[in-house]
Amino acid sequence: MDAESNKPESNKRPVIKVRGLVNQFGTHVVHENLDLTLERGEILGIVGGSGTGKSVLLRSIVGLKRPNGGTVEVLGTTLNELNEEERSQIERRFGVLFQRGALFSSLNLQENIALPLIEHAKLPREDAEHLARVKLALVGLPPQAALQFPESLSGGMIKRAALARALALDPDILFLDEPTAGLDPIGAAAFDQLLVTLRDALGFSVFLVTHDLDTLYAACDRVAVLSQKHVLVVDTIDKVSETDDEWIQEYFHGPRGRAAQEAHTASSTNANVQE
Repeated sequence: MDAESNKPESNKRPVIKVRGLVNQFGTHVVHENLDLTLERGEILGIVGGSGTGKSVLLRSIVGLKRPNGGTVEVLGTTLNELNEEERSQIERRFGVLFQRGALFSSLNLQENIALPLIEHAKLPREDAEHLARVKLALVGLPPQAALQFPESLSGGMIKRAALARALALDPDILFLDEPTAGLDPIGAAAFDQLLVTLRDALGFSVFLVTHDLDTLYAACDRVAVLSQKHVLVVDTIDKVSETDDEWIQEYFHGPRGRAAQEAHTASSTNANVQE
């Protein structure tokens, strides 16, 4: 059940192609013969049970872990065929938001976001800090947040600031690892809506590792399920949830799955009524 096979060739513009991926730690094999594609402009949700290697897959694509086999093609280039400088140039077109934000605690938000602009884009500090304030505004943070330090921020503000830093270099691909983890339902829903709005406005593609069912329904164009060391199914959430697999049925049709689906249906109905 692959949505890609149902789309015309002219619409296939993948920004990531993973083929035959193998990842292992010692004798423990995490991924074997894993195939996955991220299409241009889409938000792809990656889900799976504990130990299926969701974050390992993300780290393999962004270059933090070298796969044991297979190929990873990003933006038309096979990463393991590049030298260090060529790979660095490609990786600058990535934006990454790790689960805990990974902001530098000794820097205020403006400095956190200006840092990649200074180091990679070689901008003067004044210009970099001006752009940093623009990025903070883009993710919905008030002007005064620029001079605040991470320790003084709420969880929702930290996520938004980390998103602003991930967007600092205007990436083609945004990688998110559990972006709504630790947020209350209102904050998580606001983050989901922000992500969709920015994707629509800026046109980047999103590789999103999550366990949040509300995020899958609210933000993702397709969902890929990792199971048995490979991608078991990738398609729209409605089609994925119909897959005859014990974990999928329990995940999507258990109490939390039903609640997320009902909330999404209610939200869509309200939106249609308002239109």
